[in-house]
Amino acid sequence: MTGKEKLKLALNHEEGPILLDIGGMPTTGIHCKVVESLREFYGLEKRPVKILEPVQMLGLVEDDLKDAMGIQTTPLWSAGTMFGFKQKDKFKEWRTPWGQVVLVAEDFVTTTDEDGKTYIYSCGDTNYPPAGCMPKNGVYFDNINRVPEFDEDNYDVRDNFEEFGPISDGDLDWLKKQKEALENSDDVIMGNLGGTAFGDIALVPGPQLKQPKGLRDITEWYISIKARQDILHEIFSYQLKYAIENLEKMYAVLGDTIQVAYICGTDFGTQNGPFCSNEIFNDLYAPYYKKVNDWIHENTKWKTFKHCCGSIFSLIPELINAGFDILNPVQWTAKNMDKTKLKEAYGDRIVFWGGGVDTQKTLPFGTPKQVHDEVLECCKVFGKNGGFVFNTIHNIQPGVPVENVVAMINAVKEYNGER
Repeated sequence: MTGKEKLKLALNHEEGPILLDIGGMPTTGIHCKVVESLREFYGLEKRPVKILEPVQMLGLVEDDLKDAMGIQTTPLWSAGTMFGFKQKDKFKEWRTPWGQVVLVAEDFVTTTDEDGKTYIYSCGDTNYPPAGCMPKNGVYFDNINRVPEFDEDNYDVRDNFEEFGPISDGDLDWLKKQKEALENSDDVIMGNLGGTAFGDIALVPGPQLKQPKGLRDITEWYISIKARQDILHEIFSYQLKYAIENLEKMYAVLGDTIQVAYICGTDFGTQNGPFCSNEIFNDLYAPYYKKVNDWIHENTKWKTFKHCCGSIFSLIPELINAGFDILNPVQWTAKNMDKTKLKEAYGDRIVFWGGGVDTQKTLPFGTPKQVHDEVLECCKVFGKNGGFVFNTIHNIQPGVPVENVVAMINAVKEYNGER
């Protein structure tokens, strides 16, 4: 079956072969170190891995590796990155601190200090302080807080509007170019278009801005969820205006080339429970999500994708009511997130995209047999009556043994009757 056919089964909650997604979205991806190891394992041409997402150093899974693994999803992403530079079709080689040569965007600009820390710059402009830091022996970039201590008495909410605005003609041209290359694909095309991430904490510090101002400190932002909701409503309302306008323009270019649209990666759960009450979610976040989801459902055939880690059992009905079609990563390893109970309670109302294997323990530290067995169990639980797309519980991390990734892939193929 094609990827699109498998997705249709999942969306219609019908049993059948399960769609395998690795690398389609920013939270269903795979670190570039593991991509390189997989290419070697499968005997594919040795060449630098292209970085798809620079903060997490996610690697692009190219067609030859997709074919070897049975992946049937393809990313179609906007030109923007979380560090503000554009990522289109011009790349250069960069040697990572761990020695891997990868391909990065032209404006991916870094420096290294005497302690071995690597710094990256918003829009590639070294005239401003760095936006992110990769610690010595690190494998990702962390945001750097670049604003003074928050002064509530002298705060101007417009300082938090800077990153929102109309999409450029150049970025629309980039989407058009991708559409022309992918519109006839049998894969599920995954749209990460940007602009709809309300309160995503990875974006709050303004890594895409050369000199961010306003409410950017993460602690102050979380305080504001309870104590300054009026400010956040102003920010979200301003963001929503451009989000809808830009979706209209992007849809005019893309049409129904994409099947799934990544809406937001804001997390509401910890390992032990939600850190956001249902009341706050419904008051502060749900109105904006619902307007975006409603617009998409009324004007396109796209399905909307919400990422939310952690223990969120009691919040899932609110996500459904806000109009989301898909939930990722389905962290059944968190407290009160038993996979059987998840499936029984919500499996006929939302598609679970992820949850196929534990990425904190089993995948990195288990044996290949343990990985194989856990994957089969998850497929049987979540695949019952459809409504499931296979992905791990969040991105595949560096250090995961390649044999374990292969065991995972083989177990999915076994469940699907493909081996």
